[in-house]
Amino acid sequence: MALGLLRRRWNRNATASPSLTLPLPAGAGGVSRTVLDPVDQPLAGADVTVTALDTHRLLARGTTDPYGFFVAALPAGRYSMLIVAEGLEPHRETIEITGDSHPDTGLVRLHSAQQLALPPAGSWVFDPPHTAIRFIAKHVGMAHVHGRFERFDGVLHMAPDMSDSRVQVRIDAASITTGNTTRDNHLRSADFLDVENYPHIDFVSTRFAYRGGSKWVLNGTLSMHGVSRSVGLETTYLGTVNGGYGEELRCAALARAELHREDYTLNWRSMLARGIAVVGPTVQLELDVQAMYRTHDTPMPPE
Repeated sequence: MALGLLRRRWNRNATASPSLTLPLPAGAGGVSRTVLDPVDQPLAGADVTVTALDTHRLLARGTTDPYGFFVAALPAGRYSMLIVAEGLEPHRETIEITGDSHPDTGLVRLHSAQQLALPPAGSWVFDPPHTAIRFIAKHVGMAHVHGRFERFDGVLHMAPDMSDSRVQVRIDAASITTGNTTRDNHLRSADFLDVENYPHIDFVSTRFAYRGGSKWVLNGTLSMHGVSRSVGLETTYLGTVNGGYGEELRCAALARAELHREDYTLNWRSMLARGIAVVGPTVQLELDVQAMYRTHDTPMPPE
């Protein structure tokens, strides 16, 4: 879609949708939306997807421009359009495109999303079968390496004031796996994690910082390979639900961080100079967590 070919003429009413003159391929139609925030200001950066209703195929995807505007050319057909933005209620509508027609224009106002209720105060234990600790690192000169840790424990201590809550995670460093035995053994060796001398990777939080909507930053200290560094986990809270082994109360969250290997004395440059093929200087870490509310009768996860 070449926006340079698009000519827009705004009506005198500032909140009205723009009128368009859009060159379209033969037989195609178009759709455009102007997206506003809850106070009727243009909303830039909203994610827009358009999916065919008959095949469920994604036909168009993009973000609104600084004027809250999105436009796409589409074949004739019926589509589902979804518009989402952080902290706002999603907007979904069905649109019908006819060939050789003027673009379907419209105005969409997104409203503030209801904030998810935070977990009740108390202790929440990680459920390993429904929790994943993953990482992605770029192999020097090659594709990405994907891996995970298979053994870990974690607990969330929820306080009445969220900023006073704490998280502790302990990972068995030897449980690293990337699907390749030779590579996994090398990652456990003294060249990398040195699991004989440093058997655990520990994270202890210091505070939660609210970032709006369902977003938080979890600040804390990550200790690995005998070194401790401050890190911030960009965290999305996913809510609570009753379910699982005994319909117990659960909460869920997704947390991400970028780690620099040399912060933990894992010197990739010196290993590269020695001819050791290694992953690159940064590692993307992701924690996809489900935790169970701990009571006297909380069921134990299966082995």
